[in-house]
Amino acid sequence: MAAVGVFMLAALVLSCKCDSVEKLSDDTGPGTGSEAEQSGPATVSSGSEAPGGGGGGAAVSLPDSCEEELLIRPLHSGDIYASFQFRTLWDTDFLHQGKKVSHYRLFPKSLGQVLSKFSVRELHISFTQGYWRTMQWGQPIIPSPPGAELWVWFHNTVADVDGNWKELTNVLSGIFCASLNFIDSTNTVQPSASFKPLGLGNATDHRFLRYATLPREIVCTENLTPWKKLLPCGSKAGLAVLMKSEKLFHSSFHSQAVHIRPVCKDWQCTSTAWELRQTLNVVFDLYTSGQGKKEWSLFKMFSRTLTEACLLASSSKVYVDVTDNPEGELFDLSPATSVLSTAVVLGDRRTYSVYDLTKKETFGQLRSLNLVLRWKGESGDMLRPLLHAERYVAGFGLQTGEIHTLIYNNHPYRAFPVLLLDSVPWYLRLYIHTLTVTSKTRENKPSYIHYQPSKDRLRPHLLEMLVQLPPHSVTEVTVQFERALLKWTEYTPDPNHGFYVGSSVISALVPSVVAMDTNNTQERPLFSSFFPTKEESSYFVRVYTEPLLVNLPTPDFSMPYNVICLTCTVVAVGYGSFYNLLTRTFQVEEPSQSLAKRLANVIRRIRGVPLL
Repeated sequence: MAAVGVFMLAALVLSCKCDSVEKLSDDTGPGTGSEAEQSGPATVSSGSEAPGGGGGGAAVSLPDSCEEELLIRPLHSGDIYASFQFRTLWDTDFLHQGKKVSHYRLFPKSLGQVLSKFSVRELHISFTQGYWRTMQWGQPIIPSPPGAELWVWFHNTVADVDGNWKELTNVLSGIFCASLNFIDSTNTVQPSASFKPLGLGNATDHRFLRYATLPREIVCTENLTPWKKLLPCGSKAGLAVLMKSEKLFHSSFHSQAVHIRPVCKDWQCTSTAWELRQTLNVVFDLYTSGQGKKEWSLFKMFSRTLTEACLLASSSKVYVDVTDNPEGELFDLSPATSVLSTAVVLGDRRTYSVYDLTKKETFGQLRSLNLVLRWKGESGDMLRPLLHAERYVAGFGLQTGEIHTLIYNNHPYRAFPVLLLDSVPWYLRLYIHTLTVTSKTRENKPSYIHYQPSKDRLRPHLLEMLVQLPPHSVTEVTVQFERALLKWTEYTPDPNHGFYVGSSVISALVPSVVAMDTNNTQERPLFSSFFPTKEESSYFVRVYTEPLLVNLPTPDFSMPYNVICLTCTVVAVGYGSFYNLLTRTFQVEEPSQSLAKRLANVIRRIRGVPLL
């Protein structure tokens, strides 16, 4: 009986394995049986295999894979920049008519259902606390504005884009525990030239694009927790164990984002896959961290060390930027590694020390990796970024004002165009005839202008311009506005704090120092493959300015309180007295006699004398 039971159990296990292989083949579709292709920014590489039914069965490639990377870059200011990248690739089709995706392995089911239900082609969402100081830290790997930003490309089969957009923001608000439900028509724009798709396709019909920001959104632990739950290994293994909320939010800059887009699997783009990229960027300040000397380590930054890679990840690496430290004269890095890698990032060739977490020798005898970076000398001056922007509000009083946007081109001899996008709330009424663009004290006429005027309480202003920046120049864009007087119910609970205006967005192809690689499917680090490259001589950069804080004419909100108090007092005194007079009954009562008088009357009654 025992032998029969063992035989039946083995047959059941083999049948289950065969069923799983058949399901995998059905979900994968044609082309998954071929040999694995190179992994890269837009390449699917199956890092694991499904077990076969028998001992000599052929292995079946899984349709999804994931990678994780951590980039550590010492900054010239003494601060340190850490950038996490998690990428999940899945060979499936969410937008296929009549096909419902029901089997999820690495890709989060909550996001997959969102893509399928709302026919989303691309989704980009970010939550940022703090402002990126470009002049001190250089260009970020992936830029993002302060607050919350959301821009989505819908499929061209969507009939009601605004309806899908409204429902999508409510769903994402629940997924990420954010205030995205406050996104409505008053802060949503439809750009005509900016925010081209980063994935497949050159979509030119911007009717299916929506863009919105919430510059006042506060990012905290309740936003980080659902973000970590979307990772294949969660926060229990791999690089995600370093994401301790207490440390991440005790920093100068913190930004987390989710990007979903379709990408090519090979150079010819014969097949496609969906890419989910989760990024987290943080800058640790030397002074706010309480350190007296310039010495950094994984434990000091995150209060934890690395002990293992994510078992579901096909690649898990840590990169440390040592471009400015070729001979170790600037800082010491321990433990040392002989593995070096070069990559072109933001138009510059950089060198990195690489630590592969999938190899046991990386952790040493202690089975723990704690990178330590000790500064030995002062770093030189940082090269000024080629493209930089600032914005501020000028003027006096609470009636009119002026918005100034400064765009810096620090290239010594190359001029290049930039695309400026400004979304201004309706309560700042722009005088578009006062728009001026000057470069080197001369008028700089934009080659393209798109302006959509606002409608009170319905939509904001939208201004897009294509401006040519002369070499080594500062271009100033100014426009005047008038402040509107809101209804008293439209003011925020703290109206004297001011009203936020979202950041301006500047997109440009900046001239590159080295030749860029246009093969987007070639294997390279994740942090160098987010923006697709189409020209060898330039690279794409998106720059965000500071958000504006504008004061509006604010009524004296203490007056309603005073009126309420005075009215209540008058009602209580006047109506109360009148009501008492109408409802109270009066009776005449004789005054009571004193004790001496009553005794005297008793004596007089006894004597037969008339009473007093």
